[in-house]
Amino acid sequence: MSDLQISLIIIGIIVIAGVVVFNWWQQLRYRRKIQAAFDHKHDDILLDDQNSDEPFQRIEPKFNKVPADIPLDTFAPIDTPVGEPKRSPAAPPAQAAINIPISTATATTSSAASPLLDYDVNTNYIVNIRSESVIPNTHIAKLLQRKFDFGKPVYWLGQQDKNEPWEEITNESNVDSDGYGHLKGCLQLADRAGPISEVNLSKFRDLVQDFAAQVHAAAECPDIVSAHEKAVQLDKFCADVDVMIGINIISKDNGAFVGTKIRALAEASGFKLESDGLFKYRDDTNNVLFILSNYESPPFLPENMKSLTTHGVTFLLDVPRVAQGERVFDQMTHLAKIFSNTLGGIMVDDNRVPLSDSGIQRSKQQLIEIQTAMKKNHINAGSPSALRLFV
Repeated sequence: MSDLQISLIIIGIIVIAGVVVFNWWQQLRYRRKIQAAFDHKHDDILLDDQNSDEPFQRIEPKFNKVPADIPLDTFAPIDTPVGEPKRSPAAPPAQAAINIPISTATATTSSAASPLLDYDVNTNYIVNIRSESVIPNTHIAKLLQRKFDFGKPVYWLGQQDKNEPWEEITNESNVDSDGYGHLKGCLQLADRAGPISEVNLSKFRDLVQDFAAQVHAAAECPDIVSAHEKAVQLDKFCADVDVMIGINIISKDNGAFVGTKIRALAEASGFKLESDGLFKYRDDTNNVLFILSNYESPPFLPENMKSLTTHGVTFLLDVPRVAQGERVFDQMTHLAKIFSNTLGGIMVDDNRVPLSDSGIQRSKQQLIEIQTAMKKNHINAGSPSALRLFV
C-alpha cells in the first residue's frame, strides 16, 4: 500500500470522527434546551390576573368611552366601536347632530301608560288625523293595507274620543272596533337597513293627506326635510351603538367537539335549538338574551347534530337588543366558562387570543357604556323601540 493511500485513509477516519463528535455535541445542546423549556414555569393566561396588562389580553370588541355630558335632547354621535356591525354600510352618514324634542311620552315611565310611549317622535315620523265624527273601521282597513309600502314599518294608533285611552290598531282589532275619531300614524325612521328615504316619507305624507280628505278629517304632518335629517342622524347614532359581544370557545390541540355533547350541554343550560340553526337563550317573556352558534360555518340543525363535529362554539350578545345588559353579560360569561370546562376548550377572542378575566371585565364595562349612551338618547336597550330599530 502506497503512502498516498495510507494518507487518504487517515484523512477519511479523521473526517468521520469529526462528524460523529459534532453530531453528538448538537444533540447534547438540543436536549439541554428541551429540558430547560419544560423546567420553566409558565403562567396560565386564562387564570392569572397578573397578565391583564400584557399585549395578549382581549382588547376587542372596543368601545370608545362615551362622554358623560351628552345632551338629553341630542342624538350625540360617538366613535364607531369595533364589533360585528349589523347595519348597511351604504347608509348615508350624518353631518351634524340634530336636536330632537323630547315628547311627553318619553318622559313617562309608568308601566300602565298608553301605546304612545312606544312610538315617540325620536324614532318615528308621527302624523295625526283628527275627525269630528268617527272614522269607520272599513276606511281604516285601507290604511292598514298600506303599512308595508314605505320601506319601514308603519304602526297605527287609535282613540275613540279624547277621554279614551290610545289603542294600537291591527287588522284583527280593527274588525271588532266601531272606528276611531283620532288616528296617529307612526312611520319608523330607521332600522338596521338604514334610514328611511325622503321619497318614502313623502309617499306616506301624501297617503295621510289623501285619506284625511276622503273622510273629511284634518291631517297634521311634520316637515319632510327635517324628518329625513332626523332619520339620518338617528341611523348614525344607532350604527355607532350597534354591536355584538362574542366569546369563542375553541378546542385544544386541533381536537373537535361533537354535536351530541354540545346539544346536551346547551339544553341542560336552558338553550333551545331553533329552526335558524342557533341555540337561543330566552327570558320569561320570550326575548332572546344571547345565542350559541357554531364557530364554523355550518349551522346547528337538529337532523345533523348527531354527526356534527366542530372546532368551536360562539356565545353572542346583541348589545342594543338586551335590557339589563350587565346582568345578562354576567350570565352569558358564566355559561361560557361552564362550556369551556365541560368541553375541554379554551375561551378566546375573535383573534383566537386566550381570554382572561380582566379582558372579560373590560368588555363588560364597554357594554355598560354603550347602553348608557342609548339611555341618554331615549332609546333604552331591549325596549320595544330598540327592538324595532335593531332588526
